[in-house]
Amino acid sequence: MQLRRLERKPHTFGSAGPLTPSEIHTIEAVGSEGTVLMSELAGRLGITKGAVTQLITRLEAKELVERSPHPTDSRVTLISLTEKGKEANAAHEEVHHQFYDQLRTQLTEQEIEIFEKCIAKLNSFLEK
Repeated sequence: MQLRRLERKPHTFGSAGPLTPSEIHTIEAVGSEGTVLMSELAGRLGITKGAVTQLITRLEAKELVERSPHPTDSRVTLISLTEKGKEANAAHEEVHHQFYDQLRTQLTEQEIEIFEKCIAKLNSFLEK
């Protein structure tokens, strides 16, 4: 139940305002370096192109991403982060670093190893 609540609860990352986990993870999947094809983004996120289009439309309205035409293929759309989107991505990365830093202060090396194995197994199970 707590995971479900976390999945829906918006958080603020930099000056981006409140973002849902799906929005910030879309920003993360686009990445701060260069551009990504809309279809490639759908693959990275494991969702449909239609769902990606909806997410990108929301993020575009928040001025976090921008679409641009592909230079050689008019059927393809490229997605990139705006400066505000890059700031949100960096703030999100910092949240992860702080979480792991806190974890390291509270767990032994052996506990961290066990935790990482459990997370890997959980991810593997969820990917099936």
